[in-house]
Amino acid sequence: MRREAGVVVVGAGVMGLAAARTLALSGIAVVVIEQFALGHVRGSSHGSVRIFKLSYPDDEFVRMAQCALQRWRDLEDECGDQILFLTGSLDVGDVSRRCRALNAYGVKFDLLSGSEIRRRFGIRVDDRATAVLQTEGGVIRADRAQQALLAASRARNVEFAEGTQVQRVSVSGQRMRVETSAREEIFAEAVIVTAGAWIQRLAEPIGIRLNVLPTRETVAYFRVPGIDATPTLSDWTPQSIGRVTYGLSAMDGTLKIGVHRGGPVTDPDEIGCVDEDTIRWEAEWAARHYDLCSPTPVASETCLYTNTPDERFIIERHGRLVIGSACSGHGFKFAPVIGERLAALALEVAVPR
Repeated sequence: MRREAGVVVVGAGVMGLAAARTLALSGIAVVVIEQFALGHVRGSSHGSVRIFKLSYPDDEFVRMAQCALQRWRDLEDECGDQILFLTGSLDVGDVSRRCRALNAYGVKFDLLSGSEIRRRFGIRVDDRATAVLQTEGGVIRADRAQQALLAASRARNVEFAEGTQVQRVSVSGQRMRVETSAREEIFAEAVIVTAGAWIQRLAEPIGIRLNVLPTRETVAYFRVPGIDATPTLSDWTPQSIGRVTYGLSAMDGTLKIGVHRGGPVTDPDEIGCVDEDTIRWEAEWAARHYDLCSPTPVASETCLYTNTPDERFIIERHGRLVIGSACSGHGFKFAPVIGERLAALALEVAVPR
């Protein structure tokens, strides 16, 4: 079978959905292809919550986060549901670059000592540590964000093909050809690939080599009284043994703990299992910083990171093929902005009807 589209988006995680929604707003005919069921748990976008923060040691990310804050609020207005909960964000460790970047964009913040953090939030931090408290940080409800982007896309006539694998993407004259497991050929003016850990398999056959590495990360959840109003915590201190450990409310009375980029290199096609050593580390870290109801997690899960060496995002166009390979584990918060950038690249070669 053969059919036509304006733009094909490969991958219906949060980045693909954000790009599809933006394209649909411009009047482009969009088809989104997802190899699993919509909302599946095999990739990077599932789960209940993600950290949102403006606090970065990099000017570009501070600027992107400011823009993303407004875009999430716009999506909330459109869907009628709260997605972003601003409980504040705490970054503990060497904060000098973070302070400079926040000051550069006029973002207000406070510097707190460990004793002040314990007094105000009940989080135990070394007295010698310094933390940046930024009130516009907090928690994104990842499940609601995906549902809102999906509903907004469908309302604008975006087509979805779930349970369909893209077998090949190729150039066909002045068009792109997408061949699928449904024995269908879709010809489009542009293709956006937001396939997460599977992106290399689609890009390499047409000569695009991406410096990305998929890892499988483990997160655990612990019951903590009153956690839903507590700021997120990112621990950059030496006690975190070179790994950034973070905690945030899952907005259901539990605390989500993860180790940023702490998981092993993985094959995304494998059914992943949680890493017990990581869970033990997360339980010990959580017990040092929070008043847990029990040191045993109430739940655990895995997710995939698609990592670049410098944690920056790949947002680029190669002819009529657009590559969107966030996120190095920290891109979810930027999804509406990344979606706009991917859509803008596609619109350089695709014309709204």
